Amino acid sequence: MNSGKILVAKNNGVYVLKLNGDVRLTLCAALDIFLEKMIAEPDLQAVFIDLSDTVGIDSTSLGFLAKISILTQKTYAWKPTIIATSDDITRLLLSMSFDQVFNIIDERIDEAVDLGELPEIEASEQDTKQQVIEAHKILMGLSDDNKAKFQELVSMLESS
Repeated sequence: MNSGKILVAKNNGVYVLKLNGDVRLTLCAALDIFLEKMIAEPDLQAVFIDLSDTVGIDSTSLGFLAKISILTQKTYAWKPTIIATSDDITRLLLSMSFDQVFNIIDERIDEAVDLGELPEIEASEQDTKQQVIEAHKILMGLSDDNKAKFQELVSMLESS
């Protein structure tokens, strides 16, 4: 499996996040810090999350993507767009009810954007646990199916 990385760019208030390879929990600390800064931008116009080169993505990472949508809708009253060209990734997004909180398209965007890699940030075990809980609570809030899928995991993590 390809190790994952997150590439980012900003141009005139439009952000592009490109998730490459196998995107896992280890990238979530950096993603969370980045998205908090991005949402605070006064000139934020649009967010595109490109999953065209994503081969795998865990539920914690999906939770942080959902957080992007929840925050943009709350702050700016619009939905971000996910680009998903793989049937497997699209099925995964639909199974997590992402079609309710994102515009999902299946066409690649112009690769002319100059993307920089988001560096991995070391997180303590406690911080990582809190990120996993937060991400899964966000997913649980998207649908009853998600609540059923993740309730036991969240309860176990909160009690340990």
